[in-house]
Amino acid sequence: MGTDTLHAQAAGEAAGLRREQRGWYFYDWACSVYSTSVLTVFLGPYLTAVAEHAADADGYVHPLGIPVRAGSFFAYSVSLSVILAVVVMPLVGSVADRTGRKKPLLAAAAYTGAAATTGMFFLDGDRYLLGGLLLVVANGAQSVGMMLYNSYLPQIAPPEQRDAVSSRGWAFGYAAGSIVLVANLVLYSGHDSFGLSEGAAVRVCLASAGLWWGAFTLVPLRRLRDRHARVERATAPGLKQLKATVRDMRRHPLTLGFLLAYLVYNDGIQTVISQASVYGSEELGLGQSTLIGAVLLVQVLAVAGALAMGRLARVYGAQRTILGSLVAWTLTLAAGYFLPAGAPVWFFVLAAGIGLVLGGSQALSRSLFSHLVPPGKEAEYFSAYEVSDRGMSWLGPLLFGVTYQVTGSYRSAIISLVAFFVIGFVLLARVPVRRAIGDAGNPVPDRI
Repeated sequence: MGTDTLHAQAAGEAAGLRREQRGWYFYDWACSVYSTSVLTVFLGPYLTAVAEHAADADGYVHPLGIPVRAGSFFAYSVSLSVILAVVVMPLVGSVADRTGRKKPLLAAAAYTGAAATTGMFFLDGDRYLLGGLLLVVANGAQSVGMMLYNSYLPQIAPPEQRDAVSSRGWAFGYAAGSIVLVANLVLYSGHDSFGLSEGAAVRVCLASAGLWWGAFTLVPLRRLRDRHARVERATAPGLKQLKATVRDMRRHPLTLGFLLAYLVYNDGIQTVISQASVYGSEELGLGQSTLIGAVLLVQVLAVAGALAMGRLARVYGAQRTILGSLVAWTLTLAAGYFLPAGAPVWFFVLAAGIGLVLGGSQALSRSLFSHLVPPGKEAEYFSAYEVSDRGMSWLGPLLFGVTYQVTGSYRSAIISLVAFFVIGFVLLARVPVRRAIGDAGNPVPDRI
């Protein structure tokens, strides 16, 4: 084969990868709207109101005959969705690796989640059970879809490009979340001028996230391609498969070491995200409009933060850049401890600090992990990664709640989360990533 033919072949392969990368970004663009508009902003208060409307005189609803406080129904539904995802993700990941058919599985997960989210338009009156069911399905489907989406990264980006590609994916997601959240807030705040009740406006916002998710999923489904599978063999049930994956990881202890560090500091990140609004409303006395504005600011700045940290990783390496972000998280929480009450400007400064490190720390963690996955086991290992991301983030909220219960101070509760970033920093710093990449059987990039 001639040199010109080889060059042409290499150029064609590079062009094909760039096309896949551009399609891959669009899945983050498609599904991140669910996380922002549905899960973070609108569904919690609305589903709680629907459950309270259906509650008895003592404030309880009775799903399957079980007495549940109406105010706890949303949290329990989220927890149930996480349990569902933890069972299903390892099974789907194993099937994806062993059959090579990730794209049909991604399509099934995406359109199941999009359909459930669109169905939230019918969540009115006292239909709290419908709301809980749709939330469990949508949230579980999103976890499975993100696991499959993440597992494409080692296949569509060579080692030296993964930090940049992963960062662009996160940036696309935060950009989409910002755009749709702005549109939703316009509709919600001006619902009277659109001839809608407040509840109807919320239901339109919820359903629009599902339609967005389904429409833009068409782009990655057209551009991504399936790869050659490993030898096909029977798969175990979900939890057994997760145990089998963890057993396999024990042959790669450095990969497991990174996953432990990620589990710890990501627990801190997820807790800050979920509890910042509680801190703002209960400790700082800020109104709902201020809190929603802060969420929007985080979304916008997370785009710039993800791209900027992707560039820093090219100079300093992903591990050092993540370690730097953990220092920034620690300083941000320390500043949050001293925020004066009733001062929205300083809360927006805190939100800006969170936004600038949020996207980058998540994007670079994903790309760094992709180097530590043995070839042919991408979906299986990323199922464990996604379980760490979504299924294990319970200790942070527990520490936050216990600290508040003991001290009666949300300031003490927020500063207690520094422990996750300090411990995560120490654990990550102890992982020799170059050796870990070699032990996994992957080429070691010049800068990591």
